[in-house]
Amino acid sequence: MSENIIANKREKQPMLTPRIDKVVVNLNVGKSGVPLEKASNVLMELTGQKPVKKKAKKTIRDFGIRQGEPISCVVTLRKQPAIDFLKKVLPVIDNKLSHSSFDRQGNFAFGLKEHIEIAGVKYDPNVGIFGMDICVTVNRPGNRVKIRRKHKTHVGNSHLLKPDDSIDFIKKILEVEIV
Repeated sequence: MSENIIANKREKQPMLTPRIDKVVVNLNVGKSGVPLEKASNVLMELTGQKPVKKKAKKTIRDFGIRQGEPISCVVTLRKQPAIDFLKKVLPVIDNKLSHSSFDRQGNFAFGLKEHIEIAGVKYDPNVGIFGMDICVTVNRPGNRVKIRRKHKTHVGNSHLLKPDDSIDFIKKILEVEIV
């Protein structure tokens, strides 16, 4: 009954329909040089975009990391490429997400232990195996007024995305089971 009321409300007010804002794919190597270049190439093949290299914030001698040394690469996907990437990656985790993966704003994150589990990716001994973190930001249209630099303004509580709304949206769009 409540789902029908929510669905009718969304049809009347399209600004209440959630959307996937962005997908951030992080591949942390922990070393610079050749391993980071290989990871960068893997991420470029998977997403079709050039990754950005991120530097270490501080020195950790035990891990052999120096401050300012590039140790990971990141790609941000938006709109349709983001949805296509999620549809390619979610079967690796059997299209199941934990309820605890969602935060208070309805965003969620999950990780992959091996990139070779993604369909269409073959193992190359010269490249190796990399794990990755995938963070998905879900919001409603109009959220930009809250985060922009110039002329920020308040977004009412009724317009903020709740985890339950996000879960329903993700189930419908990506056909994911929440456990």
